[in-house]
Amino acid sequence: DQAAWGDLDAARAAITDDTAAILVEPVQGEGGVRVADAGFLQGLRHLADEHDLLLLFDEVQCGMGRTGRFSAHEWSGVAPDVMAVAKGLGSGFPVGACLATERAAHAMTAGTHGTTFGGSPLAMAVADAVLDIVLEPSFLGHVRAMADRLHPGLERLVARHPGVLAGLEGRGLMLGLRLRGEGGENGHMVGRLRREGLITVPAGDNQVRLLPPLVVEDAQVDEALGLLDKVCAAMEAES
Repeated sequence: DQAAWGDLDAARAAITDDTAAILVEPVQGEGGVRVADAGFLQGLRHLADEHDLLLLFDEVQCGMGRTGRFSAHEWSGVAPDVMAVAKGLGSGFPVGACLATERAAHAMTAGTHGTTFGGSPLAMAVADAVLDIVLEPSFLGHVRAMADRLHPGLERLVARHPGVLAGLEGRGLMLGLRLRGEGGENGHMVGRLRREGLITVPAGDNQVRLLPPLVVEDAQVDEALGLLDKVCAAMEAES
């Protein structure tokens, strides 16, 4: 059962005697880069506790330092019972993990939760190496510093190109530029940016998703902003 994003009343109305858990992304990705309000996540935590449900967070895309904290839910002060992580955990190598509190993991006995390739020594070595880097004291500070450089630059682009850009959403280095129009303009912009040498990804809500490497540097941020400005100006001139 799905409830409207950010609507606690809708989430409460969806709970029945058959409900086992509540699942949410602290920052949505594919559906459009949308940051869950802290009050919404806190409300879901309260609902889960009130009805004895598990609260599950999908941090496959927004976790592993992407928002400037190791886990995106840290911004809200809410902790889940179960959390899915992947993508950044392997820094390109295919690996995922299901993290759980002791209480939630108690039900995951041998034979009830497993994978064909679970615990691959190579995947575990890669994840271990990635964690060594991400957990360095300066690493997340660098992510936040680059976000502090990129975010204002994107806001200036939105103000400079109102005929093309409708808004900016996201947190840290997980950002979405929402385009004007009825939909599909984001795919066109993604293609134009790729031809200029900048890789972006389309997302729901007619957004162009910006997911730069967490090790991005000042010069690369500035170069990306310049390419975005160039493409926006060209699209504005054609409209």
